[in-house]
Amino acid sequence: MMRACPADFARLAGYLGFPCDDDSWFKLRNPLTLANWTMPVVELLMLVGAVLALGYALRRVRRDPTGIAVWLASVAYAVVAELPRHPPDYFDNSRLGVMLVHNVFSVDFVDGRLPLYIVALYPATITLAYDIVRATGVFERRGAAIGALCVGFVHGCVYGVFDHLGPQLRWWVWNTTNPLNHPTLGCVPVPSWVSLAVVGPAAIAFLVQVLIGRRVTAGTPVSLLSLAWRVPLISVLAPVIMGLVALPTLLSARHSATQYAVLGVLVAVFTLVAVPVLVQDWRITRRIGTQYPSPYVRVFGVLYLLTFTVLWMAALPDFAAAIDGVTGAGTPTGNLPCAAVCFVIAGYCIAGVASLRPRTPAKTRESLDA
Repeated sequence: MMRACPADFARLAGYLGFPCDDDSWFKLRNPLTLANWTMPVVELLMLVGAVLALGYALRRVRRDPTGIAVWLASVAYAVVAELPRHPPDYFDNSRLGVMLVHNVFSVDFVDGRLPLYIVALYPATITLAYDIVRATGVFERRGAAIGALCVGFVHGCVYGVFDHLGPQLRWWVWNTTNPLNHPTLGCVPVPSWVSLAVVGPAAIAFLVQVLIGRRVTAGTPVSLLSLAWRVPLISVLAPVIMGLVALPTLLSARHSATQYAVLGVLVAVFTLVAVPVLVQDWRITRRIGTQYPSPYVRVFGVLYLLTFTVLWMAALPDFAAAIDGVTGAGTPTGNLPCAAVCFVIAGYCIAGVASLRPRTPAKTRESLDA
């Protein structure tokens, strides 16, 4: 039976160029027939990142299961965080309403509305942010809470490079009539970026470090049976923490001054904590070496930046010619200064971790004393 298609969803789907008449739970398409050439590129990038992250996690799972915990929790987080924003009928009359509509990609789920690459995005980028912070030595020196704030900050920057480009290239479109999608930077809703890209990944990092990372650092084995309950617990609690932290923003959605204040405080806390900590701890770790070298950062981090360099260069001519934030093709643009800052910070973090050498045993005590 065909599910109902809310007016907002139908309108946004029509803007993207596909009808709201698909009731399949799984859909395959030829990537060469997608709306534009950038779509299979970003799709492949995220799928490669998720597969690489899983591969590196499985290689070290016996001695260090934090990687597989981050990967599995990120996939669960993607499903829990993304699904309420996409099915065309389930949430239309709820507080959430229709928040955005994704374009159709090569592989889609949930009535053809949730692309597989969006699910892959989270384990790919959250693993990247977690490995950057862990390799820098923040968790071992500062603890789980400070480390989690740093992960949220780094992930927000990595995600921002992607988030400010997608709408211009018709990867998705935001519902600007939904009050939850305001305020914005360019066409990007700040509440969505803060909750999904900053707070949520920080919650995953905190829980993984508390439940698993501390045991690994202490040399305590983590059995598969232990992981069997720890990972689901992380997967359940991370969205709960994200929701609780984001609740003030949700409740103040119709009161702009209050909402601006809440969002400003959240962004300030993550930024003012993470920036000095990451710089200081990277300098220490550069001298003594890292306890947790990450080939994933060196491989996927560089691939991520190179791919988005190409995608942004392709989008810049239309961006420069845009009038009042709308390109000649009728697509909204993101905030270029914000995207540029995110790109520079992400690049600095990736290059910094790639330059770290593994720590020798003799340096371990120096690390703890630093």
